[in-house]
Amino acid sequence: MAAPYLKTSDIAKALGVHVNTIRLYEESGYLPDIPRAKNGYRQYTTMHLEQARLVHLTLRWPYVGDKGLLFDLVKSVANGDFGMAMEMAYQYLAYVRVERTFAESAVEFLERWATGHFMDTPRQRVHIGEAARHLNVTVDMLRNWERNGLIDVPRDPENQYRLYGTAEFGRLRVIRTLVKSGYSLMAVLRMLLQFDAGKTENLRAALDVPREPDEYIDIIADRWLTSLVELEDRAQAIIRQIGKMIEMAHAK
Repeated sequence: MAAPYLKTSDIAKALGVHVNTIRLYEESGYLPDIPRAKNGYRQYTTMHLEQARLVHLTLRWPYVGDKGLLFDLVKSVANGDFGMAMEMAYQYLAYVRVERTFAESAVEFLERWATGHFMDTPRQRVHIGEAARHLNVTVDMLRNWERNGLIDVPRDPENQYRLYGTAEFGRLRVIRTLVKSGYSLMAVLRMLLQFDAGKTENLRAALDVPREPDEYIDIIADRWLTSLVELEDRAQAIIRQIGKMIEMAHAK
């Protein structure tokens, strides 16, 4: 006896989403063609259910990189091209791992600086334009980091121009490295406030968790390294889900 077909509400309940979400998946081309009964009702199969699981797993926020790759991945499976989808899944996993490596390296750079290792040889103090050129950033970036409390730049007592020296360059290199690797300004600020308070141990954790118990984290970059670990786990789950669907297709 053939297994009974599933309803839209069955798929939605299994995923814990609204039925309109499943309809959106269908309209967007994320699901294989869905046959209809004589009464017009959709006739979902277990393969539709597993495809919907894949879509829900793959396309939910957060993600890193070009989301177009993930759109193409789920559409490839919907069209029966499992090989291409698996290739894209491993491509995405590789991208997440590269981002995690950048983040880990940035933290190691921070920890080296925090233990007193100089980043630059002694240098004469320079004005903001020369500092920006030396660090390969814009003047606006330096002003923004100062405005957000990441650095306090001493001023020339005669004309009040900012003066950047060896200490400032070291701190700015840490800020630039962390921001380029994906950390938010808020996460960097939390860490620097701890550092300035003399608490130089475990700055890695200060980057990744709220400073106060009630400080709400609402963006991925405020817990970047932890987020990348979670994203790597999800990329592996995507690969496993595609593998499960391949086995189901062969079993037919």
